[in-house]
Amino acid sequence: MDKKGTVILADAIHDSLVSEKDGTSRDVHDMHRMGKKQLLRRNFRFFSIFSFTVVLLSTWEVVLGTAAFGLGNGGTAGLIYMYILSFSGYIFVIASMAEMASMAPTAGGQYHWISEFAPSSAQKFLSYTMGWLSVLAWQCGTAAGCFLAATELQGIVVLNYPDYTFQNWHGTLISILIAILLVVLNTVGVRLLPWLQTCAFVLHMAGFFAFIIPVWFMGPKPSPSMDVFTQFTNEGGWHSSGLSVLIGIITPITALIGSDSAVHLSEELRNASKSLPRAMMATIVLNGGLGFVTVLTFCYNISDVSNLLDTPTGFPFIQLYYNMTGSVKGTSAMVSIMIILSIANATANMATASRQLFAFARDNGFPFRRVFAHVPARGPIREIPFNAILFTGVVSSLLSVINVGSTIAYNQLASMGIAALLSSYLVSTACMALRRIRRQPLLPAHFTLGRAGLPVNLVAIGFLLLAFTMSFFPPVADPAPDTMNWAILVYGIVIVASLAYYIPVGEA
Repeated sequence: MDKKGTVILADAIHDSLVSEKDGTSRDVHDMHRMGKKQLLRRNFRFFSIFSFTVVLLSTWEVVLGTAAFGLGNGGTAGLIYMYILSFSGYIFVIASMAEMASMAPTAGGQYHWISEFAPSSAQKFLSYTMGWLSVLAWQCGTAAGCFLAATELQGIVVLNYPDYTFQNWHGTLISILIAILLVVLNTVGVRLLPWLQTCAFVLHMAGFFAFIIPVWFMGPKPSPSMDVFTQFTNEGGWHSSGLSVLIGIITPITALIGSDSAVHLSEELRNASKSLPRAMMATIVLNGGLGFVTVLTFCYNISDVSNLLDTPTGFPFIQLYYNMTGSVKGTSAMVSIMIILSIANATANMATASRQLFAFARDNGFPFRRVFAHVPARGPIREIPFNAILFTGVVSSLLSVINVGSTIAYNQLASMGIAALLSSYLVSTACMALRRIRRQPLLPAHFTLGRAGLPVNLVAIGFLLLAFTMSFFPPVADPAPDTMNWAILVYGIVIVASLAYYIPVGEA
């Protein structure tokens, strides 16, 4: 048998199924090498995990939902250029993480990779700190997903009943009810989760065309390209348009972040070291492309930016769609699709957040490890991190209460998770790059960057440094207390709190 035939035979042996719970021989080998016990059932396959990640990113939907920030800081031109920059940068970031995921497919994700690749003197501290930030990021992400669906529902009510006035406590109550629904879907309905996410993927694609086609064919004459690509806005009052445009990068960063979600479900994915990187790369390419078409369509059909920013619905895309179609019912149907997708997105966020918490508690990084690392082996709800899911639902509900006092404060707290997640990407990729620079051996992987690895890692680091820095800027140059970006304060508090717990754990 030639060399190629030997490799194919070896892959077939590694890919052979051991059991429904343990997955393939390759999965068993990877878990053994990482010193982890298989507690979760491997319900996911390639297409279902791909659907899961695509729905969690929801790039074209999130672009529409967060466009107001990019339009205020950058305008149409800034939004387009920052999207191109972000999409290009994320390709390198996801490629770097996909390689690490293939080497170590564990629910811990970034903090585990850091423990594998960081210099020995810094492994424990960096891994522990990034573990805390990753837990924070996904908990905030779940809360943000619930709140987005809740406020989109309020937007429909405003459209249909103009006399209705947004009440913060209404959004909070709806957000809490959605969080309860997510807990049910992630516990009682966990066996259906792969199927539900696949259905959501189909709706994700159908909804894209349902938004794009009417705008293309029913809208007025598109704005001239010269205006679209040269019209910058600086409503934040920054001393230069360039800085304003860079601050607006938060819109595309938010829309494209989260491809690592598949990693945190790797212990529920069959043949994870092979399927994970494929799903991650396919997700960023597909969602990135859909998002770019959405950005162009949105920007070409804006006739009056101030009209969209001042919409009573709270969402420029709702006002744009209504302006294009002139139909309340048609717009309500479109937004209903968006709400369903937002709930699907939040469901995936809760699944990811609970697995991240479970993994970190299992490795003794989080308080009450026995509680959050517990996985029931028997009963109607088994082989899932039940307590971690309940905790995530409670945190989402409690965070939504902040909205009663200040919607801006809530949005900033939720968006702080972006900075936390970006920092985990940055540190793990930097550790991999340093290992390559020192010519230290890497773990075997099904997906490898080869000689391109170091250049890819370095470009990813450069982009992440920019994105991480801009995530702490406020939306206006002279912020008041209610418009200040308090993300840096919360970020620092989490670091200090983690260190307070790290000292006794480190001594133990």
